Amino acid sequence: MKRKKIVSVIAALLILVSAGIYFYYGFLFKEARNIQSEIPDYNITATKLLEDYNSDPKKADSLYLNKTIEITGIVTKETDSVVILENNVFCLFTQKNPVKLINQKVKIKGKCIGYDELFQEVKLDQCTN
Repeated sequence: MKRKKIVSVIAALLILVSAGIYFYYGFLFKEARNIQSEIPDYNITATKLLEDYNSDPKKADSLYLNKTIEITGIVTKETDSVVILENNVFCLFTQKNPVKLINQKVKIKGKCIGYDELFQEVKLDQCTN
């Protein structure tokens, strides 16, 4: 009788541990996306992206938020790892950008992380050229 109880407890513990591992790896643990290797969901100009967010932010979020987009525009400001297109599209790069691009038309791929109402900017993360 005692032996059956021990086997039942061990089986229950194994099931519980297996369920915990499945839950962790199946739902909680997500690998980081590699935006550079992803095919963009949208190819759009910086001005069109800004127009979409200014006209209807909720609709624009439903289209672009957390999507990989390739954006074309004129560089208006840059730092080591940030390029700003058309004064209002903020592109954060994964690595420092040694090339000076001010006033040049560029194509940048990144993940759209939304519209910042305070700075009135659309923000892209994990950007690459």
